[in-house]
Amino acid sequence: MELQDTPQEWRIVATATPFRGNKTSVRTDDVVMPDGEVARRDYQVHPGSVAVLALDEEDRVLLIKQYRHPVRQKLWEIPAGLLDVPGENPLHAAQRELYEEAHVKAGDWRVLSDVYTSPGGCDEAVRIFLARDLAEAEGERFEVSEEEADMETARVPLAELVRGVLAGDFHNNCLVVGVLSLAAARAGDGLDSLRPADAPWPARPFEA
Repeated sequence: MELQDTPQEWRIVATATPFRGNKTSVRTDDVVMPDGEVARRDYQVHPGSVAVLALDEEDRVLLIKQYRHPVRQKLWEIPAGLLDVPGENPLHAAQRELYEEAHVKAGDWRVLSDVYTSPGGCDEAVRIFLARDLAEAEGERFEVSEEEADMETARVPLAELVRGVLAGDFHNNCLVVGVLSLAAARAGDGLDSLRPADAPWPARPFEA
């Protein structure tokens, strides 16, 4: 048995899009089950996202704190954002988000993890990068608005974040996955074993 997720697509006999939003939509598919029955599945259609675990020379992770209305909380997170253009190179999107949300650039990029955030109800795929060799970005800061206008920033030691994740203090999925992936990589084959920043991403194919 191969321990790897594999592509598969069950037959769809009817589909509709009852809601279209600014960035996402809701789709309803009638899907043929293995026993021949047809079941209706509603799910959010999402363009995909990138997230950046930025690690400085003091082994601290760059965090932002942002209000998230659906869960009515301000969450500590790592910089992240949508893939704005279909087929966009995820590394370019990650570099943009790190600049816009933290006014930081990085000299070394690796892929930490690729995840589906909620595959039972949404097709969002996220690529989480590790960024090192950090420096302040050149030029003026990006002008933020809406929830981002109220963001806080911090740099927190990785070990403290690992403890906080296991204690239930942090809930943002990209932060949790990124922090634990980094800790696992260090405990395993080391950071040099991580995939390169331009590694293929079947969930959101792109041109290098």
